[in-house]
Amino acid sequence: MGGGAGAGGFGDSFSDIFGDIFGGGGGGQRQRQRRGADLGHEIQMTLEDAVRGKEINISVRRHTNCSSCDGSGAKKGTEAKTCGTCHGQGQVRVSQGFFAVQQTCPSCQGKGKVISDPCGTCRGAGLEQETKKLAVKIPAGVDNGDQIRLSGEGDAPQGGGVRGDLYVTVSVKPHEIFERDGVDLYCDVPVSFSTLAIGGEIEVPTLNGRAKLKIPAGSQSGKQFRLKGKGVSNVRAQGYIGDQYCRIAVETPVNLSKEQKDLLKKLDDSFAVGGSKHCPQNSSWTDKVKTFFEDII
Repeated sequence: MGGGAGAGGFGDSFSDIFGDIFGGGGGGQRQRQRRGADLGHEIQMTLEDAVRGKEINISVRRHTNCSSCDGSGAKKGTEAKTCGTCHGQGQVRVSQGFFAVQQTCPSCQGKGKVISDPCGTCRGAGLEQETKKLAVKIPAGVDNGDQIRLSGEGDAPQGGGVRGDLYVTVSVKPHEIFERDGVDLYCDVPVSFSTLAIGGEIEVPTLNGRAKLKIPAGSQSGKQFRLKGKGVSNVRAQGYIGDQYCRIAVETPVNLSKEQKDLLKKLDDSFAVGGSKHCPQNSSWTDKVKTFFEDII
């Protein structure tokens, strides 16, 4: 998946959480130089790769100096000449009544030079397209929408100067088991009614392998159990790792035989005899409903 150009378009909204991966940085000299356009590129990752980090190879289409004229725009053996209109300044002063304003030179379009014999390859632009292959190191813990800046890997500017930057945007694919919320992971775990009632130990998945989860007797459907440190590394705070939360969901048996149905009916009848001792929530609910109808009658 590729990206487009547009100087400043990505940089304006980009929170550089990873710093400048390839070093560099903008000094005063860079600010005075002509700068090429920034480019964008999107990569798709699995949740596992986003959590662990990975090096990904990408190919980017970008502008580079023309190989025939070395970026000058002039035919080989010739060179651009200083513009006679603006004398190389790229701007001209135009009088408007009592005022004088500066405008882009109409003869050289602000370049300060004119090309009388343009290069046949780039037609005087000084640029041509190339496909650049790059290895991008994705740090552990990146999330959907995070961006990584690669300094100097964007477009080359027309007429010489410094390249723009390349912004790689991470897109994380949905996972079949886990949902991510920041540095924490969530998953729904189906558990049998009998295990919730009498307790037990079940096996649950984590991104680091299998883990044992103890279910206390009398656990209710919807209860969450935390597995500390089984979440995601915080890319903004090195050393901090989130947790994994397992949400328990009771699984209602289906396709029961007559014998199984009879056994469940006997079990349910025995619960009813015990009342609130065995089913406190149901008893409380029944009492509230009874009071509600008494109040409205």
